[in-house]
This record gives sequence, C-alpha cells and structure tokens, in this order.
Amino acid sequence: MDITIHSSFLPHTDPDASVAFYRDALGFEVRDDVEYEGMRWVTVGPAGQPGISIVLEPPAADPGITDDERDLIVEMMAKGTYAGILLATPDLDVAFAELQSAGAEIVQEPIDQGYGVRDCAVRDPAGNMIRIQEVR
Repeated sequence: MDITIHSSFLPHTDPDASVAFYRDALGFEVRDDVEYEGMRWVTVGPAGQPGISIVLEPPAADPGITDDERDLIVEMMAKGTYAGILLATPDLDVAFAELQSAGAEIVQEPIDQGYGVRDCAVRDPAGNMIRIQEVR
C-alpha cells in the first residue's frame, strides 16, 4: 500500500489573518481560496512540497454539528485547546526568530524536551497550536 498525507484541516476564525500568518510568518504558499455561502476555505502549504497542504476551514462548515457544539469549538479554539499541527525545520532558532519578528503569539521558546526533541510552540490567529520541531 502506498499512502501519503495530502491535506490536513485546521479551523480558522478570520481567513485574512490566517492567510497573513501562514503566508507571511510561516512562508507557506496560498494554493486555493474558495468562498461558498459566506464562508472561506483557504489551502496553504510549504513551498517546494506541492503534495502537502493545510486547509483552513470555518468552524461553522460542518452541517452535522449543533450551534452549541460550534460555540464550544470556537471557545476551545480561543484557548488553543481544539486543534494543532506539528511542523518541522532544520534550524529551529532561525524559524523561531522569524516567527517572533513577525509577531506570532509565542507559547514556548525553543527548548530541548526530555523525550528527545527540540521544539517551540506558537499559536495561529485562530488559536490553533503550532509546534515546530527541529529535524536533526
């Protein structure tokens, strides 16, 4: 079997702020930007990796959830406890410095973890936890 990761979904509360973060702070490409029924889905991904994308979606997009569930999702997003993603870089200090200078919300500065990785954490404008691990 030959299976790869193609897309992962993260919710957003402000598509313009999300685009600015993923494009300007992380350096991702904007690959698609679709509006439908007053909502926007924005697909971004790392330059040079066209087969891997993150789809930034509105939390209201799923018709199978109730209004109370939507409210809970937005509340969890604001606290940074709803969704997240793990990214990787060969030079964590450079990536962290660029994110810091871009005004990203810092959750954790680069640190050597006791379980053998070196990483940092920031939050995107929707509150999603973005952990970045150094690949050695």
